[in-house]
Amino acid sequence: MINPTFVVIGLAVFASSVATHAQSPSLLIENVTLIDGTGRPPVSGAFVLTDGDRIVRISRERIDAPNGTVRIDGRGKYLIPGLMDMHIHLSGGRGQNDVQAGVRALHGFLYSGFTSVFDAGNNPDYILGLRAQERAGEITGPHIFATGGMVTVPGGHGSGGGATLVEDWPEAIPKLDAHIARQPDMVKLTFDEHGWGTRPLIPLLPVDLMQKVGEYFNLHGIRTTVHISHEYRARQAIAAGINTLAHPVIQGPVSREFVLLMAARKIPMVSTLTIGEGYSRLVEHPEFLDQPLYQAVYEPETIRRLKTDVRDQYAARSWTTWMKVMTPVAQENLRQINEAGGIIVLGSDQSSGPASHRELELMVAGGIPELEAIRIGTLNAAIFLGKERDMGSIEEGKLADMVLLQGNPLDDISNAQKIELVIKAGRIVDRGALDLPVNR
Repeated sequence: MINPTFVVIGLAVFASSVATHAQSPSLLIENVTLIDGTGRPPVSGAFVLTDGDRIVRISRERIDAPNGTVRIDGRGKYLIPGLMDMHIHLSGGRGQNDVQAGVRALHGFLYSGFTSVFDAGNNPDYILGLRAQERAGEITGPHIFATGGMVTVPGGHGSGGGATLVEDWPEAIPKLDAHIARQPDMVKLTFDEHGWGTRPLIPLLPVDLMQKVGEYFNLHGIRTTVHISHEYRARQAIAAGINTLAHPVIQGPVSREFVLLMAARKIPMVSTLTIGEGYSRLVEHPEFLDQPLYQAVYEPETIRRLKTDVRDQYAARSWTTWMKVMTPVAQENLRQINEAGGIIVLGSDQSSGPASHRELELMVAGGIPELEAIRIGTLNAAIFLGKERDMGSIEEGKLADMVLLQGNPLDDISNAQKIELVIKAGRIVDRGALDLPVNR
């Protein structure tokens, strides 16, 4: 049964979205400390002007803005690019088709300052439908990029509903053509036989087939990413020409040779620390759910269930202990690759803005400096998508996705949660109109 309250809220948000879509006055952010996402040092007293959905001028001198420009006082505040999570699985899909849950999750990302997300595997009809609605301005949410279903062998990791299953070449081509016809922003393959932690062995995508599939997508202008978990499979995937890695190496410490390979090849690697650390964190420190951002975004019933039933389930699993041991290993692997000049990318493998912020916290806790963590969550994410010319940093000509903060994230990365304004494509997001507990 449809909840009438949700219908009223949904119509209000829809109307707000359409109105905002039609009206995009220039914005001028004045006297702000600019952290532009490139890794360059912050610039104090900066002025940033937008026109439509683009950043048109950045200066340390006052800008003469056109009539009608909305002026935003940035004194004592910090401007960063819109954050980007490059590994989510949006709630409501994968067998549920719960659009309300998906829209609320999208609202949670936007409220948390995430203006772009990449869904790394979902029910294709569900996620691509929401992507179409977001791009048409019919729903409020971050920019949605998606693979649709994953590509793997029958019985392989991610071979559930909506996956494109391949076995032989060239017999796989019609299936790949059908996948391409749905216009994925990127394609995710899986290359993991499990057999680690508490996972049973499963079929593995043959290397020669992976190479042919990856090349076929590239020849159609589509980038690829791959699910891996240890260095050997990561090396094989890189040698096969896959463009990016959807996870870090978590099964053990990486070799120095692998670190240098990642630095030389500039293969983007997504962090996904939060998904594993989250089990023991909930068991040992459920009070994290009392933090303001979680309270603002998570439904009260969800918090209750996490603190009780889900916590009890996690406490009983050997998987929880295994992931607690291996998460620091993955943190150190990411730190080494980043320090050597490799491209680490923010991704939570979850479906909430607060979890995405936890990813930033874990990278910093693992030894990555705050300034570089901001780049990892912005420009590096755009590099992962192949869209670094268009988004990911606050530079003239780029998409005006920005977040105005009340605290300095370079002093404490958790200050990235102290959000005053979210700007997506040159438009100020009405965070008070989003369908979230904080607004009810």
